[in-house]
Amino acid sequence: MQYRRIQFRRLYLWLALFGFSSFVFSIPASAQDPATIAVHDINGKIVHPLVDPGDIVVLVFLRRDCPVSSRYAPVIQKISQQVGERSAANVKFWLVFPDKLDSTQAIRKYLADYDYHLPALLDHEDQLVKLSHVQITPEVAVFGRNRQLVYDGRIDDWYVTLGSSRPAPTTHELEDAIRAAETGNPAPKSEVRGVGCYISDLQ
Repeated sequence: MQYRRIQFRRLYLWLALFGFSSFVFSIPASAQDPATIAVHDINGKIVHPLVDPGDIVVLVFLRRDCPVSSRYAPVIQKISQQVGERSAANVKFWLVFPDKLDSTQAIRKYLADYDYHLPALLDHEDQLVKLSHVQITPEVAVFGRNRQLVYDGRIDDWYVTLGSSRPAPTTHELEDAIRAAETGNPAPKSEVRGVGCYISDLQ
């Protein structure tokens, strides 16, 4: 009887350890804590864009060779300025360049050409792309307080197809999502895919 008890205990311990290890190693990469994500800015400095749980963070994904991205430059600048002027919350905008072929010199020129005054990040390992669920440029991701993803997708509905746009947008998903994050409410839409250029090398 004593022998059987010992064997049973060994079996129970083995199952417990095996089950726990299986659980640990099955955690997907997407479960990474957003606060630990580190990327480089265009000055080579390591940045943790989602480290502060009190911030509302807006990531704007761009490609230099995407004409739709370029046409949205004034819109993105305007929205960031308006939010900065009216919002009591700490809303941080980051431009994110996921193209692995982009150099810091090329991005600096792009920012100057389109009169951008927002900080830029290089996401060559697709860390922010995967966390944000974006697929196209230009698309955005809005993270509310405590680093919760509030919205990912298009800025508005200005573009109908890659070669066709409305005279003016009729919906404003990015602005709606930022207002929702400021109040702590869910965004009217949590995800709406954009029109533009696919992000290369997306795994």
